Amino acid sequence: MLKERLRSDLTTAMKARDEVRVSTLRMALTAVTNAETAGTEHHDLSDDEVLGVLTKETKKRRESAEAFDGAGRTELAERERAEEKVLAEYLPRPLTDEELGSIVAAAIAETGAEGPKQMGQVMKVVQPRVGSRADGKRVSTEVKRQLSGS
Repeated sequence: MLKERLRSDLTTAMKARDEVRVSTLRMALTAVTNAETAGTEHHDLSDDEVLGVLTKETKKRRESAEAFDGAGRTELAERERAEEKVLAEYLPRPLTDEELGSIVAAAIAETGAEGPKQMGQVMKVVQPRVGSRADGKRVSTEVKRQLSGS
């Protein structure tokens, strides 16, 4: 399981005294635990659900780095990027633009969508195929682009 891999890698990082990796993996495991205990009862997350948590945490790091850059806090932005890089090791390889384009084109053909008004139908088909391999904003941008005919 992915959660066990995170724990094992945390132990290895602690032994190696890799501070960035230790703090990042601790944060990731805390986020996973929070997700497991959210709601009315505890449940163990599947690998796909753990990937979802890691994807959200990666996105938070990217957005924080951009915010710190905008505020002139480069040392904090670099820390966020280092954490994002550690988390990215656990995520599946991101889709290339060509791969995403072909998935969207297939979904448009499958749904018979002909314009931006059917974007929701296409997104429902595309999202499960893409999973955590592409950011939702990137997916919706590609769907809009193809539906508008540009």
